[in-house]
Amino acid sequence: MSPLLFAAEASSDQFARFEVEPWQWAAFVALVATLLMADLLIVHRTAKEVSFKEAAIESGVWITIGLSFTLVVLAWQGGQAGGEYLAGYLIEKSLSIDNVFVWAVLLSYFGVPKQYQFRVLFWGVFGALVLRAIFIFAGVALIERFDFVLYVFGGLLLYSAYKISRHDEAQVHPDTNPVLRAVRKFVPSTSEYDGQKLFTRTQGRLLATPLFAVLLMVEATDVIFAVDSIPAILAVSREPFIVFSSNAFAILGLRALYFCLAGMAGKFRYLNIGLAVILAFVGVKMLLSEVYHLPTWASLAVIVVVLTATIVVSLRADRREAVSS
Repeated sequence: MSPLLFAAEASSDQFARFEVEPWQWAAFVALVATLLMADLLIVHRTAKEVSFKEAAIESGVWITIGLSFTLVVLAWQGGQAGGEYLAGYLIEKSLSIDNVFVWAVLLSYFGVPKQYQFRVLFWGVFGALVLRAIFIFAGVALIERFDFVLYVFGGLLLYSAYKISRHDEAQVHPDTNPVLRAVRKFVPSTSEYDGQKLFTRTQGRLLATPLFAVLLMVEATDVIFAVDSIPAILAVSREPFIVFSSNAFAILGLRALYFCLAGMAGKFRYLNIGLAVILAFVGVKMLLSEVYHLPTWASLAVIVVVLTATIVVSLRADRREAVSS
């Protein structure tokens, strides 16, 4: 057996691996679908503007659900698996904050009425779950089949860390986005909204409303962010169930988080630095995974410390600026 192959197998053994029966996958998917439908058909069954108080409560509920699932994984598969799930959840949750601010730019650019924003983000999250599942299984398969993919993902994370550290806020230019250009060129559209509909019929013609373009843009941005987040989580876990479940619970709470943070981008001025540090950390961890495996608890500690420091320093800087002005 070659040293490289032996190192790869030894590295892989450091991660939690277990068999997930088809019925267990089905049960988890059913749980996620139930939570989504309850949110859509019970909590937000009518189109209305979501207040900050409502969003804060809902965000707290989603975070509680996501963190509580750690206990399920702990009881089911033990401490290693539970630690990997929690690390993956925290990584995805922290990276998703940047995603939220990009959403804010998109919805503002298209002038989406506030009472319709939840519905378009709901379908955006639904699509994101499907796309993430595809990316996750593809990523795990690539790592298991080709050792060099570890270095590709690690290098990609370091490059992403560099990119994020170079700007203070999400740089989004919807008018130059190729997705929006394609919609305007190939899809018959109208500039008028028709409630929460993605398509409307005008003078016998079926036209896409602006919400359709917004939805495609939301999905496109999630694909871009997945390029960062999926390799980042694969640095702390190689078990598909852990990676997907941590992603799913982090994404489920994105809509509520958006309504909490959409207007607060300025208060998190050092967010890009914190995210860059996290991405660089997991990138180095992935690059060195065949030489040294950092314990899951150490990864968790680094992520929690960086997130806490980023939030505290940002809020203190914002408070000092408010006092001085």
